[in-house]
Amino acid sequence: MMKRFLPFVMLSTLLVSCGAGTSAPGNGSSYVAGNGAITFIDPQDRVRAPEISGTGLDGAPVPQLRGVSVLNVWASWCGPCRAEAPTLQAISVQYPNVHFLGLLTRDDDDAARAFLRRFKITYPTIHDDDLILKFGKTLPPNAIPSTVILDSSNRIAARISGEVTVAGLQELLNKVLAE
Repeated sequence: MMKRFLPFVMLSTLLVSCGAGTSAPGNGSSYVAGNGAITFIDPQDRVRAPEISGTGLDGAPVPQLRGVSVLNVWASWCGPCRAEAPTLQAISVQYPNVHFLGLLTRDDDDAARAFLRRFKITYPTIHDDDLILKFGKTLPPNAIPSTVILDSSNRIAARISGEVTVAGLQELLNKVLAE
């Protein structure tokens, strides 16, 4: 008898765990933590990224991105964002010819600046939710962290939904840089 119900129990458990969101402290917004899924887009299928400009949290204008770039959507209250911050910083140093840019979402600028100091992040971060929305399905505004790699023609080449790993990000960067 139990064997007949096991598939229903497993399906129910899966649906409940997939639908669970986590609230951002203080603002009641929910987000979906990514699962680390990697998507690579073949060059012939890539679309142009939106124009990126703005002022960094440090008050300096963010220079125009040229060449291969890594964009990381994050918030200081996001656990996976805190976990991946040292990895992103280390890889930004290992790949000096790649532009890194943080895209802060649904967060307080002061909390974000404290995050940047704590993790010694040296690449710029802008707070622009409208820009994130311009990426459409590539950067769903409720799935953080999300990381996008732009190729040298400013086209969306790859996406990591969830926490980046050293091996995953390096593999994607090497693939895009070799094109």
